[in-house]
Amino acid sequence: MSEHLVAVMEEHGEYCLRVAYLYVKDWAIAEEIVQDVFFAYYRQQDRFEQRSSLKTYLVKITVHKSHDYLRSWKNKRHLLVEKLHIGSSKRTPETTLLAKDEKKTLTLALFGLPIPYREVVILYYYQELKVREIADILLCTENTVKTRLHRARKLLQDRLDPSEWEVIMDDSF
Repeated sequence: MSEHLVAVMEEHGEYCLRVAYLYVKDWAIAEEIVQDVFFAYYRQQDRFEQRSSLKTYLVKITVHKSHDYLRSWKNKRHLLVEKLHIGSSKRTPETTLLAKDEKKTLTLALFGLPIPYREVVILYYYQELKVREIADILLCTENTVKTRLHRARKLLQDRLDPSEWEVIMDDSF
């Protein structure tokens, strides 16, 4: 493995892992996706034209690979097995209480958003990308990004207590 690739992985690996996790909600799967991202970068690093930062380029690959995984048969099978397992277990009062507490968190509310809304929130707030960069990554217009952010905020507002969504309701672009 080249020294350049090792340096890129050390600099951007954890960042890409967090992005992938926010899409797939599973650390092991996110790690697989990031491995695929760096393998793809290694094989095609000469295609990187430096029109954006390397970080933006790698996030774009991560987003696309995450989308691919979410559409895959492997993901659908994983979700079905998970649902069957959860349905067969008995709920105790303690687990019910824990589940209610967890549902109040921003992370779970975020995971409840449809992917087009979740991804813009992740890229804008968690990855701190600009609207233009998000539009480039998602291959859409800046106005589409702004609309999705607005709708995502509204959905989160409806799902969370006011104290939890005040930070998200900032409409600055």
